[in-house]
Amino acid sequence: MKTLIAMLATLISANAFAGDAAQPAPTIHRYVIERTFPAGALEGLDATTKAKVNTNNASVGVRWVQSYANAAKTKTYCVYEGPSEAAVRKAAELNGLPVDSVMEVPVTLLPK
Repeated sequence: MKTLIAMLATLISANAFAGDAAQPAPTIHRYVIERTFPAGALEGLDATTKAKVNTNNASVGVRWVQSYANAAKTKTYCVYEGPSEAAVRKAAELNGLPVDSVMEVPVTLLPK
């Protein structure tokens, strides 16, 4: 009986501390975000602005990977990583950025 009580006590205390264990990292997804800007809107994209964007993104678990712009700099296609489309949209909202569309791109195709 003492053995059973000791085992139960150990099991209960192990469960009490189980919440302290590291939680698994959220699954990261990759997205392409299409945006349309008024002419000249991207001219002020400097290091300070990029740092603010990155800070806001990080607050919702999102990372800006890179962006592509057309010659007129009125259309961008941005690659982001994040836990969900909702998080990517929230990051855009925090940064005051337009979102025309968000498409998850789970497959990477390489030329070699």
